[in-house]
Amino acid sequence: MKKNLVMAFAAALLMGGVNAQAQAPAATTTPTTTASAGSPTVAGPLKLGYTNIDYVLAQTPEAKDIQNQLTIQRTQSENELKRMQKELEDKYGAYEKGAAQMSDVIRKDRETELQGLQGRIQEFGRTAENSLQTKYQQLVNPVVQKIQKAIDAVAKENSYTYVFNLDAGANTIPILLVAPEQDNITELVLRKMGIDPAKAAAAAAAAAKPTTTPAKPATTGSSSTTAPRKN
Repeated sequence: MKKNLVMAFAAALLMGGVNAQAQAPAATTTPTTTASAGSPTVAGPLKLGYTNIDYVLAQTPEAKDIQNQLTIQRTQSENELKRMQKELEDKYGAYEKGAAQMSDVIRKDRETELQGLQGRIQEFGRTAENSLQTKYQQLVNPVVQKIQKAIDAVAKENSYTYVFNLDAGANTIPILLVAPEQDNITELVLRKMGIDPAKAAAAAAAAAKPTTTPAKPATTGSSSTTAPRKN
């Protein structure tokens, strides 16, 4: 959904530029002027910038703590899931061994018990995943808000009209396939947050095999944030 909204916005932006050129073909040679300030002023060009929020997030001091807390909760959930699965296997093994000697009533009772335990395992898996997602959002949202403030400040200071997020997320095609390096504001954002871009790049390169910060939650494994193609 987020990717679709951004793509729709980009399409609208491009169409708006095309329409503006069609309506004012002389704009490239004749500066647009206004008389509100008493003298003509030239309207500046639309300035677009981009960054990679996942990459910036991974370089923040909070990233390691976020990863640790998610790992602890994930490990606890996985251990409990393994315990429940072992219980199911043991009870099913006992059922198979004694099924021939069981009366119909006892056999039905054991089967109902096994089905109930299997259902509880499935429900626990769903609940654990939702809980991990909620935990992730609780930990990440305050940091993302800090990043957004830094982006806002950098955009204002450098006259960027719009700033795009380079990546649409893990395992997706980047939103910007081609973009000039001079409009990459990632280093400016990192500096605004008090983070050394050179140290951040070195840390990202060292962690690239495998990448470890910060993983988005999953109950059976972790997905990692990759370093940006441009930084």
